Amino acid sequence: MSLNTLTAISPVDGRYRRHTESLAPFFSEFGLIHYRVRVEIEYFIALCQIPLPQLEGFDPSLIPAVRKIYENFSEEDAQAIKEIEKTTNHDVKAVEYFIKEKFAKLGIAEQSEFVHFGLTSQDINNTSIPLSLKEGSEQVIFPTLQLILDTLNKLSEDWKDISMLAKTHGQPASPTRLGKEIAVFAERLQVQFDQLKDIPFSAKFGGATGNFNAHHVAYKEHDWVAFGNHFVNDILGIHRSQKTTQIEHYDNLAAYSDAMKRINTILIDFSRDIWTYVMMEYFKQKIKEGEVGSSAMPHKVNPIDFENAEGNLGVANALLEHFAAKLPISRLQRDLTDSTVLRNIGVPLAHVLIALKSLEKGIGKLQLNEAAIQRDLEENWAVVAEAIQTVLRREGFPKPYEALKALTRKNEKITEKSIKEFIETLDVSDKVKYELKAISPFNYTGV
Repeated sequence: MSLNTLTAISPVDGRYRRHTESLAPFFSEFGLIHYRVRVEIEYFIALCQIPLPQLEGFDPSLIPAVRKIYENFSEEDAQAIKEIEKTTNHDVKAVEYFIKEKFAKLGIAEQSEFVHFGLTSQDINNTSIPLSLKEGSEQVIFPTLQLILDTLNKLSEDWKDISMLAKTHGQPASPTRLGKEIAVFAERLQVQFDQLKDIPFSAKFGGATGNFNAHHVAYKEHDWVAFGNHFVNDILGIHRSQKTTQIEHYDNLAAYSDAMKRINTILIDFSRDIWTYVMMEYFKQKIKEGEVGSSAMPHKVNPIDFENAEGNLGVANALLEHFAAKLPISRLQRDLTDSTVLRNIGVPLAHVLIALKSLEKGIGKLQLNEAAIQRDLEENWAVVAEAIQTVLRREGFPKPYEALKALTRKNEKITEKSIKEFIETLDVSDKVKYELKAISPFNYTGV
């Protein structure tokens, strides 16, 4: 079988490819190779700008042409590197040889030995991957998440005056407002989103075991730590970890994973609540011509977008949990377990993106069914008991809780009529009775 969206093993590259394609430049094999080439090129340019003695004669007018090696990087270029890798059996070394071939074509073969000078593979991998994660997050994941957040904030405003029966433990409780309940999710997401964006995208850059050994032995007079900080922090735009082994310790990547998990968990909570409101008929769903809800039951319009989101967020969290628990652990100065794990870094983000797009679609199909919400309030006058007994406490009425408990625990349905009849029996002033009779499930919604 040839690889395409029908034969792909993973649904993120198969069934859901149309949703996840925007992540391919960052997290595919092509994307990883591209970022490696970019880091190697920028590193070479940075060495020229020191300049090292052997690079003093490098013509700075060639820098734009050198940058075009990664700026114009193509799938054909990536395939050429994969062909080199068949011989080297080493992916980063293949990138180095590819760049040297390009340098030869530019007439700068004599400087090509300073490609990858003093570096180990992880200096390239541990800058390429956090850089791709940063740019993939900022260009795709964060804007999509912000769109959901903006939508929730708008809905919370649109529905701020919609009184709604609350359910605690699945039972009728003090009424709330629909807009406020949506605002709860918006606030939770905003707090966690802000925390996520504050986590640095950390990189390792310091030679074979993190000490710039090769750099220092060749050029003792140069401050390589300052160079590394400038290269990673200023040129690449990510954060250089100062003390490392051969690899980045991944503590901030673990923090990113944990923060993303919390966001996903909030969205799972939201998906389940909306699913339940649909079941309760608080929301209807717009029907698209030609869509089928069930292969057997023609009447069904299922809340599949929220189910899809919940499922994908769960898969994402399982992977993110593994990243957070595994990546900060490495035997002595390094083992290779991080390498194969990091190749999957785009997979949970693809599931997150699928979920966010499902939520966007599902929210867009919701139609408020105020009749069902109003009916539920009308059927549950017992919830104003809390309000009545609280006002009675204020008035010094004896044992108000017990009085209301006796009323509401009867095997009789509590209605507006029975509540008002009960109020009439109370030994309180007419003014207080008037105040109590004005309370209803529709207006007892707090602030």
